[in-house]
Amino acid sequence: MNLYDGSYELKEIQRLEGHTDRVWGLAWNPTTGADGVPAVLASCSGDKTVRIWQQSPLTGSFECKAVLEETQTRTIRSCAWSPSGKLLATASFDATTAIWEHIGDDFECVSTLEGHENEVKSVSWNASGSLLASCGRDKSVWIWEVLPGNEFDCVSVLQGHTQDVKMVQWHPSMDVLFSCGYDNTIKVWAEDGDDDWSCVQTLGESNNGHSSTVWALSFNASGDKMVTCSDDLTIKIWGTDIIAMQSGDGNATWSHLCTLSGYHDRTIFSVHWSREGIIATGAADDAIRLFVENKDGLVDGPVCKLFLKKDKAHDMDVNSVQWSYSQDNRLLASASDDGSVKIWKLTSLP
Repeated sequence: MNLYDGSYELKEIQRLEGHTDRVWGLAWNPTTGADGVPAVLASCSGDKTVRIWQQSPLTGSFECKAVLEETQTRTIRSCAWSPSGKLLATASFDATTAIWEHIGDDFECVSTLEGHENEVKSVSWNASGSLLASCGRDKSVWIWEVLPGNEFDCVSVLQGHTQDVKMVQWHPSMDVLFSCGYDNTIKVWAEDGDDDWSCVQTLGESNNGHSSTVWALSFNASGDKMVTCSDDLTIKIWGTDIIAMQSGDGNATWSHLCTLSGYHDRTIFSVHWSREGIIATGAADDAIRLFVENKDGLVDGPVCKLFLKKDKAHDMDVNSVQWSYSQDNRLLASASDDGSVKIWKLTSLP
């Protein structure tokens, strides 16, 4: 099925109801949705709960399997599964990050990470599951080492952002950390020989970066490109020399490849790059847009084009879009201020 041939639609498969406030974040469990394992999705909300949804192998519909509650006392802004799929980290405005373990059919809070002065906005696990990063309104980024027995040790507190940090995201294959936020920048953090973490690059307006808050970032499957989205109504694609990066050059620099402007007229809150190369965005105009790389043979670098726009995907702002990990079914989940989570499928029109 070639993305460049024929027409497609983003078909709403199911609307998941249950949250009683806006839904902020989504995370697919990376060990589910393939090889006969039913897909599992976590959603987190202003209602101070996390809901765990599982796809029924019989009907294909998603059902709420668990509600994680009465642990964090304010909005839960972000959630992330560990690579093993056994732990779920949840970041809350109550200044904590909770770690939940899937034990049997239950989820148990096995650790609470404290240290941020106020709201924690985002959490992310590295590729091996040995490190967890968190960031928040206190302008700091924390790196935690995962120890045996569900112990977590803070190994670094990174200061460099001048305002609220909106998102942290580890590189998909390297222990290099990326953060973005209200100071309009993306920062790249790497470890030096002395186990010290430092900022090795700042992508700001002076190097073709964003001119307003950077809300989110995501990587392509091979990790040599990154997409960022912003309050400045653009999405930007960045590239690096992945070979140099993998050879231990944590300082392999990222450079601006292209800017997609004119497609959004309201803030872009979320961006996610699928494994097969489709970029999804969720925005304040209640729409979901899909972009693909233009394969028309132009030699002036990778240019993306709008592939599909789903108007009125939700009744209110779309806060998060996340592609599932399974290659075969092209499932996209979206979360909104309207309190719902929706499951979409990208299908070709006959």
